[in-house]
Amino acid sequence: MSAGDTPQDWAPLLEELETRRQAARAMGGEERLGRLRASGRLNAREQLAALCDPGSLQETGTLAGALPHAGLPPAPADALVGGIARIDGRTVVVGAEDFTVQGGSIGFATAAKRLRLARLARQERAPLVMLLDGAGERASNALQRYPYAPNDMQEMATLSGQVPTVAVVTGSSAGHGAVTALLSDFVVMLERSTLFAAGPALVAAATGEVVSKEELGGARMHASLSGVAHNIAADETEAFALVRRYLSLMPSSAWSWPRSVPGPDSAPRPLSSLLSLVPRDAQRPYDMRAVLREVLDEGESLEIQPLFGRSIITALGRLGGESIAIVANQPTVLAGAIDRDAADKAARFLQVADAFHVPVLFLADNPGVLSGSKAERAGTLRAAARLYMAQSRLRVPKLHVTLRKAYGFGSSVMGMNPFDGQTLSLAFPGISLGGLPAAGAAVAGFDEAGRQNMAERQSEGAWTAGDTLAYDEIIDPRELRNALLAGLALGIGRRAGASPGPAHNAAIWP
Repeated sequence: MSAGDTPQDWAPLLEELETRRQAARAMGGEERLGRLRASGRLNAREQLAALCDPGSLQETGTLAGALPHAGLPPAPADALVGGIARIDGRTVVVGAEDFTVQGGSIGFATAAKRLRLARLARQERAPLVMLLDGAGERASNALQRYPYAPNDMQEMATLSGQVPTVAVVTGSSAGHGAVTALLSDFVVMLERSTLFAAGPALVAAATGEVVSKEELGGARMHASLSGVAHNIAADETEAFALVRRYLSLMPSSAWSWPRSVPGPDSAPRPLSSLLSLVPRDAQRPYDMRAVLREVLDEGESLEIQPLFGRSIITALGRLGGESIAIVANQPTVLAGAIDRDAADKAARFLQVADAFHVPVLFLADNPGVLSGSKAERAGTLRAAARLYMAQSRLRVPKLHVTLRKAYGFGSSVMGMNPFDGQTLSLAFPGISLGGLPAAGAAVAGFDEAGRQNMAERQSEGAWTAGDTLAYDEIIDPRELRNALLAGLALGIGRRAGASPGPAHNAAIWP
C-alpha cells in the first residue's frame, strides 16, 4: 500500500511510528557515528548488515529506550540493535551493542532485550550471535528500580549446549557485556578490541594497579595467555567470515545433525605425500597442520584457538563432506607433550563437538603429559584428567590414529585406550607405545640390557598392538584418508532413525 492509499485515520499513527523508527536508527547521532567511521569501524547496524544475509534482519525492540526515564534522555534502541536474521540462509538470532549510544551500556530496556534474544534462540532452537562493544551495566540504573528480575546471563547458561553461541568483540567490552563472551561457545576478538571485568580506571581505583587497556584485556593476550578468546580477526570482514565458517560446520541446534555438504574434494584419494610429511624418526618434529591439510577435504578447515595451548591443535573441518572435529598433537611445540593449556583447550572443544553431534578425529603423536615441577604446580594432571573425561564420555563417533608415538597418560587422553567407544582405531607401522619412552628406562632403574629390551619392544609396538587388537588395523599412511572416510561413514550411520537432542551430563569433571 502506497502512502497515498493510507486511510486518513491510520496516517497520523503510521507517521509517528516512522518518526520514532528514524530516531532509533539515528543511533548516537551523526557526530558520534562520524567519529566511529573515522576510526575505521562499522556501526552496530552496519555490522549486522555485513554479517547477515542482505535484507534479512527483522529487528526486535527498535523502540526500546525511546522514552525518557528518571529525567534521563531517550537512548535510541537502548544501545542494542538486534533481532532475527539469516546467515547463509540459516535463521539466527543476533544482537549488536551500539557504542554510539551511551557507550553501548546496558540499560533496563537493553537488559530485557538481551534476555528476549537469548530466550528466542533457546525457544526456537536457533544459533545466537552477539557483537560486543559496550561498557557493561549503565551507571544511571542505580537511579531507579530494576523492573526485570531475570537476566540474560541466566538464560545464556541455560542455552549452553542447546544452540551454538558466538560472540564477536568488536570494540571494548566490560562487565556484564563481557560475560556474554565468557558464556559463548566461540569467541572472536578484533585485533584492536579489548575485554575485561572492569576497565583500567576502575582497576586503578580498586587495586592501585595502573595498566593499559591492551595489557589488561587485549585480543592478543586473551587469545594466547588467558584462553578467553578463541580466534583473532584483523577487522569485521575477517571476523564475520570466521563466524559464518564456524556456523556452517555446526547444526542449528542440538536437536539437529550437522549438515552434509559434499564438495569437489569429498571422494576417496590416496595420501602419497604423507610419507614425506611425517618423519620416520619419532624424535624429529613436523607440522601436524600439514597432515590435516592432506587428510581433510581441500579448503575445509577452521582451526580453533591456534595461539593457546599450542601443543594440541583443535580444528573443525570436513571429511567426505561431513563435519568433523579434530584434536591433534603438534610435534613442533613441546614435542607434542600435553600441557595444562592444551588439555583445557581440547577438553572444552570436545564438549562443544559432543553437544552438537560433530564426530571427533584424534591424531596422536606425543611423548606424554608434560612433566616437571612447573607443570605439576600448574595443575597439568588435573587438566589432563579433564581431557580424558571429555574424550571418554563422547557420544559421537570417535576415530583415533596413532602416527608415531603415544606414551603413558598421553595415549589415553587422545582416545587410544582400546575398546573405549572408538568407531575406528588405527595406527601407522613403526609406532612406539609404553608407560614411558625407552630413553627414560635408566631413570626407572633398568640396566643396559633392560633398556635395550624396552627399546626393542617399543619398536615392535605396531606389531604387538595389531596382534592383540589394540587397534582395529595397522595401515599404510597413504591409506589414512580412505580408511577414515570408511570409519566416518560407519559412525554417521548410527544417525539413521535416531532423534538428536541435547546431552544430559551428570558427571563431576576434574
